[in-house]
Amino acid sequence: MTNNQDNPRRAAVVLLSGGLDSMVAAALAREAGYAVHALTIDYNQRHRCEIDAARRIAARLHAVRHIILPLDLRQFGGSALTDEIAVPKEGPGADIPVTYVPARNLVFLSLTLAWAEALGARDIFIGVNALDYSGYPDCRPEFIAGFQGLAELATKAGDEGKPFAIQAPLQFMSKAQIAAEAERLGLDPALSWSCYDPTDEGLACGLCDSCRLRKAGFAEAGVIDRTAYAA
Repeated sequence: MTNNQDNPRRAAVVLLSGGLDSMVAAALAREAGYAVHALTIDYNQRHRCEIDAARRIAARLHAVRHIILPLDLRQFGGSALTDEIAVPKEGPGADIPVTYVPARNLVFLSLTLAWAEALGARDIFIGVNALDYSGYPDCRPEFIAGFQGLAELATKAGDEGKPFAIQAPLQFMSKAQIAAEAERLGLDPALSWSCYDPTDEGLACGLCDSCRLRKAGFAEAGVIDRTAYAA
């Protein structure tokens, strides 16, 4: 993580989905002394509960500003989160699951980068994880490193020798470690939302990959999660 001791209120833009990982990443940015500017993308996703979760988290962390940006990816489809495709409930398989949204983190980080450059911020936080995750290619360390290089090529700031730091503090943490970090930071896990397929009653399904990973992580960490599950 970039040393921020010289300017304890330097601005950082945090990609805040409303999920557990993004909540912890945002809290780590704030703990490091950054002034958090939170960006949430409303991409007309199936699990729209996470947008309300992002609002709760931004308020809890005293974000300087929270932008909820509309971007209707249902126009493209191609994912169980943005199309009429059933969310898998049988547990993770060997292939990239249908909950993968085509190029999502590439698109979202590009928007985060645009806001960071407009702000004059040089630090961008994203809560991707490459250990306990569903195998999405845009969560891998190679993607984060590649995007950081692209940010230098694609921006005026980069052309002027003012590089961006794409910070992924959870990259090599297990879900149990992330759950423990949430507790250490004094965060209520129930502020966040992970489920891909919430019930009509507003409960987390408990069976999708995201619910399974979350439940297993909290159980392993011995941390209580007050999220209500249907299963």
